[in-house]
Amino acid sequence: MELTERFEWRGRQIAWGRAGDGPAVVFCHGTPFSSVLWQPFAEALSRDFTVYLWDMPGYGRSSKHAEHPVDFGAQADAFAALLAHWGLDRPHVVAHDFGGAVSLRTHLILGVGYASLMLVDVVAIPPSGSPFFRFVQDHPDVLGQLPAYIHIAIVRAYIQGASHRGLRDDDLDALVQPWTGEEGQPAFYRQIAHYDERFLEENEEALGRIAIPVRILWGSCDAWIPTEIGRRLQGLIPAAELSLIDAAGHLVHHDAPVSLMDEIRAWLTVR
Repeated sequence: MELTERFEWRGRQIAWGRAGDGPAVVFCHGTPFSSVLWQPFAEALSRDFTVYLWDMPGYGRSSKHAEHPVDFGAQADAFAALLAHWGLDRPHVVAHDFGGAVSLRTHLILGVGYASLMLVDVVAIPPSGSPFFRFVQDHPDVLGQLPAYIHIAIVRAYIQGASHRGLRDDDLDALVQPWTGEEGQPAFYRQIAHYDERFLEENEEALGRIAIPVRILWGSCDAWIPTEIGRRLQGLIPAAELSLIDAAGHLVHHDAPVSLMDEIRAWLTVR
């Protein structure tokens, strides 16, 4: 499943793709990832659902212009516009990492309706951000000028740390590739520099208003966002369900793909 379509929005190009037939399911990726993470899951589900993949502006195959903000607010605005462009009414949404905050803001603040929401190891409520994040936020321009081989080594080590079991070289290459080159390298540090936790605070204040079915999945060994955050998020969302996936880290897509696929299909089948 390739992102062969382009949506022009506020000077940006948003790459997206669609496949299959049936109820609409939209996947949202996080940072520093892209729709590549969700591709095999979307392909498998396309037998029974119409699946949508997209790369957020500043990520993957979408445009990475330096003058465009890539914070939670901008991404939620882009997501709302893209859903309207697709003409979707209450799709199912499955989100990972940063995509959790984006999909929650789109629903809670912008008023876009969903049929259901599945949140997988998400950035959604404060506190968030690692020491690496804070360092980059203090030095984004300097790091953007690092020699390419040093930058690539940093990004590879950073992304590898999101997996509990370790990533194969070809999987790691696919996740690192969008952040290479003259456009990708500064974009990697820019998306961290634009990270603003106030959007998470706004989300947290509104979580009690959620009235749609919500399922939360969390890798039991997530070293980026501890399971305690998942449990606290469950407590803030009325009637939300939470399941931990054994022996999986933040990149549960690679650590436990069969368990994740089973959870997604079971959740969507009963909606």
